[in-house]
Amino acid sequence: MDGSAGERRRKRYNPAEFTVLLYSHDATTRERMRTAVGHKPSPALGKVDFVDAETIDQVIAAADAGAADLLLLDGEAWPTGGAGISRQLKNELASCPPVCLFIARQADRWLAAWSQADAVIVHPADPILTARTVAEVLSKRHDASTGRVSTVRA
Repeated sequence: MDGSAGERRRKRYNPAEFTVLLYSHDATTRERMRTAVGHKPSPALGKVDFVDAETIDQVIAAADAGAADLLLLDGEAWPTGGAGISRQLKNELASCPPVCLFIARQADRWLAAWSQADAVIVHPADPILTARTVAEVLSKRHDASTGRVSTVRA
């Protein structure tokens, strides 16, 4: 068996792995986000690895370098909230990764819409809904890069 056939077989049986950036000035909030997502939000997706960011500079550097498949941004972060970062990245980067915005109140959904976020999760994060939301966003990104169509079951 040649290397290329073996490589195709491995890719077929080993789903992609994803890197998710967690942004908040508060380490406890980042840990809650990580726990709500889990390391495998869907059986249809591969493992999720997390990268922590506590400053806007870290988020911008990671997004600019293409180092994350998804940005989970805390809308309540201080001094720069996730909504503002999302809007900035969506308007400035030609290839911005998808953004999921964590907000504190349902009433803040308008802010998430203004931020151009791809998805919204309301605190406290329900682990089932959070995993499903993250899986759907990651699946869309993966499908767009591979040209395939899939269904995510969280």
